[in-house]
Amino acid sequence: MNMDVAARHLAIMRQVRRGQLWRTTLLAGVLAVVVLSLWYGEFFDLQRLSKGIPAVLQVIFREGFPPDFSRLNTWLYPLLDTVAMSIAGTGLAVLLSFLLCFLAARNTTPHPVLYWLARLFLNLVRSVPELIMGIILLAAVGLGILPGILALALHSVGMLGKFFAEAIEHADLAPVEAVQACGGRPLQVFFHGILPQVLPQLVDVSLYRWEFNFRASTVMGMVGCGGIGFQLMAALSLLEYRQVTALLIIVLLCVSVVDGCGAFLRRKFK
Repeated sequence: MNMDVAARHLAIMRQVRRGQLWRTTLLAGVLAVVVLSLWYGEFFDLQRLSKGIPAVLQVIFREGFPPDFSRLNTWLYPLLDTVAMSIAGTGLAVLLSFLLCFLAARNTTPHPVLYWLARLFLNLVRSVPELIMGIILLAAVGLGILPGILALALHSVGMLGKFFAEAIEHADLAPVEAVQACGGRPLQVFFHGILPQVLPQLVDVSLYRWEFNFRASTVMGMVGCGGIGFQLMAALSLLEYRQVTALLIIVLLCVSVVDGCGAFLRRKFK
């Protein structure tokens, strides 16, 4: 009997060692890929970096200071456009993702074909950068913040839909089985057995995406979708680095406010 216990203990120890060896090998492989990527990107070219960093510091601290806020009044409406773009794009994405996550989750999809079609759609819209999508939609619907809203919404659907579906797939089965045992229909199973479990995660991911979309909406403005990014691009093209610094400070303050609002809402939904 003692021999059997010792043999089982030895087998468990060998399995643990194999797992540790595999994790160590995997980590070493990942680090090797990262180092090779840095080398391929000439990150270790110290001579090149030593020439570039002083030039950047000169532009920032010598030509960009003090910040020029003389056009602050003309930047308020573009800033409002940026905020509206991020909120509208995120809200539309959350709505579409909430509808698609039923189909993209294995435990709620009506049919495997619908599951694969939903996953394919999410992969497709996620693979196209929002900047490229914005340029395409700009040609389709014209100038303004509308193409930016649509581009942010479509790209965000690819990310949010994936996270929503995976959260649903990892939900605890006990509440689901309890609702099913009471004769609950599929929608009742979702709203009473799954949604209460995953709602904090869905809210958390949605708010993080809103913070990301605010920064992305600034970039969208640089391709003609309006907002503060258009003003930033105009200042850069005119070499008005003091105005660029002022605009970056405004963007930083807005990002901080958005981050604070997101943290506040997360606490309320937990």
